Amino acid sequence: MAENLTPKEAYRKALAEQKAAKREAKERRKRTPGGAGSGRFGQIAESFKMTAEYDKSLVPLTILAFALPLAIAIVIALLIKATVFTWIMTILTAVMLGFLLAMLLLVDRTKKATYKRFAGELGSAEVALQMLGNKWVHDPVIAATKHKDVVHRAVGPAGIVLVSEGDPNRARMLLTSEQRKHEKVISNVVIHSIQMGDKDGQVPLNKLHNYVKKLPKTLQPHQVTDVRNKLKAIDAVRPKVPIPKGPIPTSMKGMRKGMRGR
Repeated sequence: MAENLTPKEAYRKALAEQKAAKREAKERRKRTPGGAGSGRFGQIAESFKMTAEYDKSLVPLTILAFALPLAIAIVIALLIKATVFTWIMTILTAVMLGFLLAMLLLVDRTKKATYKRFAGELGSAEVALQMLGNKWVHDPVIAATKHKDVVHRAVGPAGIVLVSEGDPNRARMLLTSEQRKHEKVISNVVIHSIQMGDKDGQVPLNKLHNYVKKLPKTLQPHQVTDVRNKLKAIDAVRPKVPIPKGPIPTSMKGMRKGMRGR
């Protein structure tokens, strides 16, 4: 039997149902590991959990990083015979400093654990490229051979960066081919060609991020956008690459955001 509600009562009921639906959706997002609804602390917790699986020293080092400023603050407060107010301010400052040191440690150890986790896997260069930050736009696996040698691309302040991985000889040929294609479409833009690997003349995975970040800055943000638009001409005629675009699972997204401070 239909309810006989006044317009005011119907409005209140609809409003209550809408609020209930929002609360349910929010709780559902919170229950998703690393999800958008988990917030910054949820992302930090997910990063810590995943990093600890590959870095057994993370827990004791984090405790030490947090406790060290606190211990120093207590010693100083005792030596100067601090007042109650000074004690409170000293402890609060030490706690904040300890939390900051623990977060800096987590960022550094998370990066190292991530490199360790994906080292040697197809598409692992994407791990480093995704850590470059908001000023960079990367396109994983823009070209590949049947032997699964691949080339990734990143566009940012240093211009265009092409990164290959796979067999050194085949990857070099694929990288050279991609550079020529880009030079035909893009002029007056620096194109860096990098072979990722552990052999002579190559850049290891764990050093690729810093290597790219240290390249000379040649483009302004609006120029990066212009270059991206021109690259669509190359990408439009590419055949679809029939291999996975990188090894990173969905659960790593929260970790990457935490590392970039997003």
